[in-house]
Amino acid sequence: MKESFTDTDILNMLLDPMQKEKGFRLLMKAYGKALYWHIRRIVVSKEDAEDALQEASIKIFRSIGSFRGESKITSWIYRICTNEAIQVLRKKRGFFQSLDSLGPGLVRTLEQETDLPADAVEVVFQKALLSLPAQQRIVFNMRYYDELSYEEIAEITGKKVGALKANYHYAQQKVRKCLQENF
Repeated sequence: MKESFTDTDILNMLLDPMQKEKGFRLLMKAYGKALYWHIRRIVVSKEDAEDALQEASIKIFRSIGSFRGESKITSWIYRICTNEAIQVLRKKRGFFQSLDSLGPGLVRTLEQETDLPADAVEVVFQKALLSLPAQQRIVFNMRYYDELSYEEIAEITGKKVGALKANYHYAQQKVRKCLQENF
């Protein structure tokens, strides 16, 4: 019979020095794939996503003792992963560039990645997402792909729900317009 663990069980293991490693393995088993794709949608490159996930995993493991329980554990780990993904993007940009100016370079990376679907609609959709300002893209990804509520996204990003709704709305409009122009 396979054991099933709740987030609370995993958190309790993570906080227990004798079970911390087991708790971390269970956490990554439960959320590792979703976190990887969350990061990958932000940074695009497979290698960058792997690097960011590794750095985020180290931070999660080392700093779990500082988790205060003011939010869900998933919100806390998504925040760490989002911040690591943004750090990767910051390292890529030039000194005078904004994160939003990275879109064309990320589109080139998307086109070069071989394990992305070749479906034309999906490629146009991804290019449309990469043309969005960074904040709109992150909010769109969390709502559309990760199916997070605005309240959960607010916990992760530290932004107000109203601002997140506006970002998502504008992102939807821009993506829709791009798809209409291409099909």
